[in-house]
Amino acid sequence: MDIKKSNNLFRTATSIVLYVAGLIILLWFLYKILSVLLLGIFAVVLGIIINAPVSRLERKGLKRWLASLIVFVLIFATMGLLGWMVVPHLSDQLDVLIGNIPKYYASVSGYLDRVLAKFPELQKEIKDGGMSVSSAIPSIGNTVMGIGNFSFSVLGNLFVFIVFICMVVFFVGSPRPIVELYITVFPIHQRQKAEDALKHTSVMLIGWMKSNLIGGAIEAVVVYGFLTLMNVPGALVWAALAFFSELIPKIGFYIMAIPPTLVALSVSPATAFWCLVFFLLLNELVSDFLMPKLRSSTMNIHPMSSLFLLLAMGMAFGLTGALLATPMAAVIKAYYEEFYTNCRLKDELVEDRIDAVVYP
Repeated sequence: MDIKKSNNLFRTATSIVLYVAGLIILLWFLYKILSVLLLGIFAVVLGIIINAPVSRLERKGLKRWLASLIVFVLIFATMGLLGWMVVPHLSDQLDVLIGNIPKYYASVSGYLDRVLAKFPELQKEIKDGGMSVSSAIPSIGNTVMGIGNFSFSVLGNLFVFIVFICMVVFFVGSPRPIVELYITVFPIHQRQKAEDALKHTSVMLIGWMKSNLIGGAIEAVVVYGFLTLMNVPGALVWAALAFFSELIPKIGFYIMAIPPTLVALSVSPATAFWCLVFFLLLNELVSDFLMPKLRSSTMNIHPMSSLFLLLAMGMAFGLTGALLATPMAAVIKAYYEEFYTNCRLKDELVEDRIDAVVYP
């Protein structure tokens, strides 16, 4: 009997050790391929969005492969046309901006030094700390070296981009096996909820992409017109930056506004001031009026939830995480509503309870 108990104890201990070891190896492997997982998630997000027009064409009688081919040809043709129209001008303005970096640097640094000269105590504190305004601004040499080092990774990034496009194409071209795998993961009694959650996620992601395209295009046109009117160098470059700013909610505005404002400061302080006022007003109009209208019918996500996920995903995964923050918010909202909220008993007094908390 003692021998049998010892054998069982040994087997249990062995199983626990093997289980823990396997779990550690799995976590280590997931950590090593984290960037690949994020890339795969992003490919699925784009695949779900592109699947909508492909499915419409398929319902009209086209074969799946033909519908996919038409949609992808239209997407790449549109991107190619925009590139042909915009990229040469964008490249010219970017060359001018890079060539004038020393002038902008000297102008901004000199202006800030003149402003600090009016505050001797502050200037003394900065000098005692071993700092100067010029040293606080990133050096031109480091900036150029960073750009040069980045260029060495172009081939690697091109390979990753090709693989990414292939993942999206294969997902859109044949989504049934992946959807089948997804549904069969859930128990039979929860598969209807899983189906509804995925459909809700799809609707929100499509709405997210549509709102980004419309809002980004409006921002780009307005920014280009204003900066051209104010004679700020590189207006087309900053307009292109504005087009993509809505992909990173709230924070994208600062990424869009700071570089052209600094360049405007090299023109004149008044130009920089009016640029800053313009971007602040544009942000308020877009964030508080335009984007809520565009997203109200599909994405009803509270800004605090979006910002929390933006900071969390950005801190954990960098720029890729920040780009995935809003899609992840849509996924969490859809699955939370299907698997938790809809399973709870309806509280007829929920509005009264909310009012009691909001208005104590």
